[in-house]
Amino acid sequence: MSGLPGARTCPGLGEASDLKFPLGAKFREPLTEARFQQLFGDAEQEPELLAEPRLSRLCRRWRRRARAGSGPGAWRLLLARLPPLRWLPHYRWRAWLLGDAVAGVTVGIVHVPQGMAFALLTSVPPVFGLYTSFFPVLIYTLLGTGRHLSTGTFAVLSLMTGSAVERLVPEPLAGNLSGIEREQLDAQRVGAAAALAFGSGALMLGMFALQLGVLSTFLSEPVVKALTSGAALHVLVSQLPSLLGLPLPRQIGCFALFKTLAAVLTALPRSSLAELTISALSLALLVPVKELNVRFRDKLPTPIPGEIIMVLLASVLCFTSSLDTRYNVQIVGLLPGGFPQPHLPNLAALPRLLADSLPMALVTFAVSASLASIYADKYSYTIDSNQELLAHGVSNFLSSVFSCFPNSATLATTSLLVDAGGNTQLAGLFSCIVVLLVLLWLGPFFYYLPKAVLACINISSMRQMFFQMQELPQLWRISRMDFAVWIVTWVAVVILSVDLGLAIGVVFSMMTVVCRTQRVQCLALGLAEGTELYRPLRESHKLLKVPGLCILSYPSPIYFGTRGQFRRSLEWHLGLGEGGKGAPKTDSPPDAVAEPVRVVVLDCSGIAFADAAGAREVLQLASRCRDAGIHLLLAQCNASVLGTLTQAGLLDRVTPEQLFVSVQDAAAHALERLEPTGPKTCTVWV
Repeated sequence: MSGLPGARTCPGLGEASDLKFPLGAKFREPLTEARFQQLFGDAEQEPELLAEPRLSRLCRRWRRRARAGSGPGAWRLLLARLPPLRWLPHYRWRAWLLGDAVAGVTVGIVHVPQGMAFALLTSVPPVFGLYTSFFPVLIYTLLGTGRHLSTGTFAVLSLMTGSAVERLVPEPLAGNLSGIEREQLDAQRVGAAAALAFGSGALMLGMFALQLGVLSTFLSEPVVKALTSGAALHVLVSQLPSLLGLPLPRQIGCFALFKTLAAVLTALPRSSLAELTISALSLALLVPVKELNVRFRDKLPTPIPGEIIMVLLASVLCFTSSLDTRYNVQIVGLLPGGFPQPHLPNLAALPRLLADSLPMALVTFAVSASLASIYADKYSYTIDSNQELLAHGVSNFLSSVFSCFPNSATLATTSLLVDAGGNTQLAGLFSCIVVLLVLLWLGPFFYYLPKAVLACINISSMRQMFFQMQELPQLWRISRMDFAVWIVTWVAVVILSVDLGLAIGVVFSMMTVVCRTQRVQCLALGLAEGTELYRPLRESHKLLKVPGLCILSYPSPIYFGTRGQFRRSLEWHLGLGEGGKGAPKTDSPPDAVAEPVRVVVLDCSGIAFADAAGAREVLQLASRCRDAGIHLLLAQCNASVLGTLTQAGLLDRVTPEQLFVSVQDAAAHALERLEPTGPKTCTVWV
């Protein structure tokens, strides 16, 4: 930049002004926005592009893709929508295949008991959990971009689905259903669960069509972790009747957790000793195995499959001891072989399911996108959030045709896949092979599996979600606002329900952002001696402040919610309120405050955007400064803010010579204006 017009070497001290600069530094003329565009190119179209409606940009994008519907354009679109076409040609078969095979088989072994357990949580027969552990995993392998992501049944979604299914298809109050009546009830519940998967998948596909992958950012990390932790407590309490062998109806709606606890305590004397013993022994095996897998993950060649070991032991014990007939222990029963007949869910029920499908779609995408991002950052690759929307949308949409319930990425199996050495989505195929073997040939071996064991598997799989509460002390130290979001979301989920807790958490999280923008302070800046840096005056008494010059920085958007705070801050600093004309009130010493403000520089670099109300507030500020004899300079406005202010009529109140590209340029111009008889040496460093 030394070649800019007006560049010169710094004169000796005392020749330019009272400010001190390093000797030998070079200076240039201050650059206004107009002069900058003349020197470095016209960027007038950028504000227009930013101001273009999102729908118009989407239409233009789809037209461009339509024109690219043949030849190279179609191939690029195919590469974008089928990720295996990108990573499979570069697959390192010798280095990665064994790890993917071991990890896939390990995850598949866990999918079998976990899928059946989460099916009971969803209030459908266990075999439909196996279907949900097969079809969605296969579809995500073809469409997903998360190399280390494991999809299938997820406890939080199963809990949400089960609550909706129980509300839509309640069990008759009479109870004691016959075999045919039980089959009819199960068929209705399976249809309702599949319709929920269809609805949530359709919503995610609609979000993909609108390119709304950015919506995942609205479910912040504290909201997601509090949601899953609170839902884990719901899962624990909902499984207590199965652990104790109590045939209690499932509680739904607000305060369901406390209603379930009250019902369990009331019916506690009627507990089944046999099922209580099975539950205690199962937890005594599963919990230590989980701890061993965590503590010795680096030393174990592959995690110990505690779930499948427990399933085999319990099935053998129940078969040899005839626990189902002697002690009336509830067992899984016959698992139908093969696949269900594909058919569309009951579309007539979709309008009633929309209120349940929307939070499920948001939870699916938020949990899956956050998990994929964590492992993508860890292993240095990127994911496409919009492609993830497509993958999970198609996964839920198509799998609903095969009677699957809502599914997503899962915390436990994703961690298991990584620990077992998985490298790519190919591990999902090996996982599907294991589940396929069970569906086709091995299903009868699970006939005598006690349902109490599946309840124990549900509880033990919540370990990671419960341990998320250990992060609260660190979160308190880092950000107390995020800590408040976590606590409010968790309390709402536990006391009310998962759906309402999610809504309250999102709203409260967004409100904290709004409150933060309304609590910002307008800062008066001073020049750090010997540098070109402007810092807040309150940070140091060594910062230089020129009499008659006020440099202000407002680090927040100016919109309808902050316009009042913006006006009050500027009035306080410039003395434009009742206190008097041009009498500044800054943090400077009293002797420096007596000089009235003649020039004010407003640093707009922290103003991310301005709406119509904010733009009118800036225009009113310009008018009031002009009436008070204060020369207003705006510095470093981004294209969006400058475009909004221009459309609102800013150039009717100020001239283009009052718009500068940086605070340094505006301050240099202000110094020349304050010292009209002095030497015209600019104080902009090069």
